[in-house]
Amino acid sequence: MSAPLDSSQPRPNSNLEAALLGLSDDATPPESPFAPLPTSERLDAASTRRFADVYRRLIAEIEKAFVGQRELVVGALVALFSGGHVLVESVPGLGKTLFAQALGRALGCRFGRVQFTPDLTPSDVVGALVFNAKTQEFTFRPGPIFTQILLADEINRSPAKTHAALLEATQEGAATVDGQTYPIPTPFFTIATQNPIESEGTYRLPEAQLDRFMFKLVADYPSADEERKILIEHGKNVTLKAKLDAIEPVLTAEEVSELAALVDAVYIAPQLYDYVVQIVRATRSFPRLAFGASTRAGLALVQGARVLAAFAGRDYATPDDVVPLVLPTLRHRVVLSPEAEIEGRRVDDVLTALVRSVEPPRL
Repeated sequence: MSAPLDSSQPRPNSNLEAALLGLSDDATPPESPFAPLPTSERLDAASTRRFADVYRRLIAEIEKAFVGQRELVVGALVALFSGGHVLVESVPGLGKTLFAQALGRALGCRFGRVQFTPDLTPSDVVGALVFNAKTQEFTFRPGPIFTQILLADEINRSPAKTHAALLEATQEGAATVDGQTYPIPTPFFTIATQNPIESEGTYRLPEAQLDRFMFKLVADYPSADEERKILIEHGKNVTLKAKLDAIEPVLTAEEVSELAALVDAVYIAPQLYDYVVQIVRATRSFPRLAFGASTRAGLALVQGARVLAAFAGRDYATPDDVVPLVLPTLRHRVVLSPEAEIEGRRVDDVLTALVRSVEPPRL
């Protein structure tokens, strides 16, 4: 029996900020049934402390230039250390470019930006072979995608062929030009954006392409206090460049890759795998959903839960690491039924009811 829809109840991802801000307070005690056995291969104590410290320092540095939007900030960090990429949906003017720049600065990574337009071609994104008259040879000139933190702005304004070039790079970590494959520097993290209110001149992203993004994050308007803080800060005649220059790199690009490689050592209990499988499979038969999520959604939930646990200073994940990631992971991977659309249902509300219908594992 599915839980009734009630949009007034808290959404699962409303806990995404709480799950990380109160790290020491919300951490599950060591005797948790989800903790690994002593003989298990596990993340060592020094690494878990380092993850928690890195998370807090990254948040502090990013907030020197970027105010609020905690779901965007936390979701992007989780996806980055999970080896995934994110699609961000928001209206213009909420600071997505500033956030991407601040993220790159705090991580010690190079930042690049591509403004997607209807006339953008794949070669404009990945690069092209250019004839060198002096050497009488073709040489590869890399496109803007050869960076580490990439902002793909308004991705839905370009045709499918250009999308395919970007998505190949995000999936394979390389770009193919004239049969030759060129590796992209690591770490490589893409923040793709789309505008939900302006449909003129846009191309709808197919479900198969949406599924390539680990999370779909929604950047909403800031709260009154946050908006007031933004206005005050900008009234001090401090340029955005000065704000970005004030950010101290927390890591180097090599250290980002090193930490991301340790995430797989975070323990996932068998009953937690079962919980993720139940959630993903429920999307395929749940009322008001026409199409459910793929297995890739389950992989994203498991890997994201590992990163949340590591940020919290734990070497094992719990259901509280899974639930906050359900909406970012599934909202772009499911399709509402025609009846739900006629009723004016929101996909987040349907997914909220779905999560409540699945019993979490208990002791």
